[in-house]
Amino acid sequence: MQQLDITTLIALLRSSAGDSETHNLDGDVLDIAFAELGYDSLALLQVTGTIERDSGVALDEEALDEAQTPRQYLKTVNRVLASRAAA
Repeated sequence: MQQLDITTLIALLRSSAGDSETHNLDGDVLDIAFAELGYDSLALLQVTGTIERDSGVALDEEALDEAQTPRQYLKTVNRVLASRAAA
């Protein structure tokens, strides 16, 4: 996995926890809190596990816990993926 994009993140959220009951995920959701989108920490934990398995990296759980929006989550994950690609 080169970089995680919003389309892939949304697909992972949908496959892990279903579609958002409160927002259209095909719209601009980058800065909407996961809680407001209807996704809890368990859904994000499942997504994180999938990313780790598929990309062969270990992600910082504490940093991801602080990521409250898709934009923050993508930034944190992509930082790790970029450092792996550079190695």
